[in-house]
Amino acid sequence: MSKAQIVGWAHSKFGKSSAPDTEHLMAEVIAPALEHAGVSAADIDGIFVGVMNNGFSKQDFQGALAGMAMPELGMTPAVRMENACATGSAALYSALDFIESGRGKIALVVGAEKMTALPTVEVGDILLGACYRTEEAEVTGGFAGLFGQIAQQYFQKYGDCSDALAMIAAKNHANGMHNPFAHMQKPFTFEDCNTVSDRNPYVAPPLRRTDCSLVSDGAAAMIVASEDVAADLHLAIAFRSRTHTNDVLAMSRRDVTTFDGARRAWAASLEDAGLTLDDMDLVETHDCFTVAELLEYEAMGLAAPGKGADVIRDGTTTREGRLPVNLSGGLKSKGHPIGATGVSMHIMAAMQLAGEAPEGIQAKAPTFAGVFNMGGAAVANYISVLERVK
Repeated sequence: MSKAQIVGWAHSKFGKSSAPDTEHLMAEVIAPALEHAGVSAADIDGIFVGVMNNGFSKQDFQGALAGMAMPELGMTPAVRMENACATGSAALYSALDFIESGRGKIALVVGAEKMTALPTVEVGDILLGACYRTEEAEVTGGFAGLFGQIAQQYFQKYGDCSDALAMIAAKNHANGMHNPFAHMQKPFTFEDCNTVSDRNPYVAPPLRRTDCSLVSDGAAAMIVASEDVAADLHLAIAFRSRTHTNDVLAMSRRDVTTFDGARRAWAASLEDAGLTLDDMDLVETHDCFTVAELLEYEAMGLAAPGKGADVIRDGTTTREGRLPVNLSGGLKSKGHPIGATGVSMHIMAAMQLAGEAPEGIQAKAPTFAGVFNMGGAAVANYISVLERVK
């Protein structure tokens, strides 16, 4: 079976965009992605769109908007995927399945979200669509409140790690300073992030404002192709392995101090790749909240349960550490336009392997890169292990 490979990409700047909707955001990245891959609109056999929406816009049927963003694609079969904050990875994996099933040779993946046009209260309510509303919709602080509960339970079980969360935030902002695609290219010191103040209040104790990712607009597009097609193009990033696992949606029915779905996904993907975590040169992981990155250290095997704080305290995941995590700045600095996030994370890892990452965050000759993107509180879990093959 021919394995699909990444052959090109494009990425908008994340932040508060003047683009009025996802159609215009998609238009910013589709043509540049085709150009980067060296293919034309006529070469695309299928389009896979990732947009959560859920009320951000009255315009739905988002799969068809790619053909409005680029009229040459208007007759190309298109479909829209949604899987909460893992929507972009769901679209990507569907495109990979499309190629590997033999239904097409080249596919376009585009993820986008327009979030900043609505009041904060409305945004928060829309995002709660990614939780089990039957039990969790009334939580104070919206989705931050859910992760605040996770942090509270973790602290009760293992001790207060607020300093480690501040270190994660400061690390990711330091990396994001060098990423021109990032929403917030602004330095925050450990003291800034660790101090509760008017500028950094509690959002959902023990989480502070600096522990939370940003509400952002943005789009990212990727071209994937079969191996035989990729062989004739200028670059190819292969999936050494990829895994999708799920966990129970309701937080009340599992131990939320351990991301078991993520742990299972990492274990399966590394086994399938024939690698260990020591073989990885970098990881882009889903830091929607700093406590999520902490728990993901444990899920990937960097630390035993309850010991995730040690990983950031000893510098393991810093730019100069043994396994740099979120060189892009992560969701914390880069931003989190929901539908674009999974595509963006794969692009950031692919850029590293291709030697095309922005100056200041390019890893030195990386061979393997990991990507972990999740939907909800580690409900939908996607792990990709990437390597450059051309």
